[in-house]
Amino acid sequence: MTARLVVMGGGRMGEALVSGLRAAGWDDIVVVEKVAARREELNAAGIKAVDEPVPCDGLVVAVKPGDVEAACRAAAAAGVHRVLSIAAGVTLAKLEAWLGGGVPVVRSMPNTPALVGAGAAAVAGGSSASDADVAWAEEVLSAVGTVVRVAEPLLDAVTGLSGSGPAYVFLVAEALTEGGVLAGLPRDTAATLAAQTLLGAATLLAQSTEGPEALRANVTSPGGTTAAGLRVLEGRAVRSAFIEAVQAAAERSRQLG
Repeated sequence: MTARLVVMGGGRMGEALVSGLRAAGWDDIVVVEKVAARREELNAAGIKAVDEPVPCDGLVVAVKPGDVEAACRAAAAAGVHRVLSIAAGVTLAKLEAWLGGGVPVVRSMPNTPALVGAGAAAVAGGSSASDADVAWAEEVLSAVGTVVRVAEPLLDAVTGLSGSGPAYVFLVAEALTEGGVLAGLPRDTAATLAAQTLLGAATLLAQSTEGPEALRANVTSPGGTTAAGLRVLEGRAVRSAFIEAVQAAAERSRQLG
């Protein structure tokens, strides 16, 4: 019997992906998980988990980079029609070599907000991947967020921006919270306001027809409080620091790849 989808790796990202797909109406999904205790947890949650790959139409590789080769070879031996890899830093050339000739492969770089269905992911198709294969990968990943297509060399830039980006946002949340505390707010109040401010601003940006520059200008009255705060941020080169952070993370991704 051939499964519709097999997810190699029952970690947090694999489980989030399965949960999102099931909520979107997908069925016949099997998770391959080597750790017996984790398999028991998944099965108890109603997710079918086994210890070895089974024949499948589609496969998602969601294991640690060091385990990808073994996972690909095992899946190829079991029988697989096409593959989506979300393993960081593992190139399409390596994936195709480990899976054997002719298996369409799509590589992706998702980020951790996929755990709450709000991820951002980019996909790049391999040498044997058709437009239909890439569209299939987009459909899988869209169950947990937004998906864009890029060429494989740009996945390092994606890593620097959206892959590492949540950490930058969390750092901003920490700083806003500390600022609120220093201004006199109780810490729990400051943390609540900081989190909601980031959520609200991101939602406004995503839903607005205006870009971030216009939205920033809308909230910045001449000589007002926001202008005073932005003057400090610009004086400390915060904008430049974020740009350099994305560039540094992208370069590190290239080195690791």
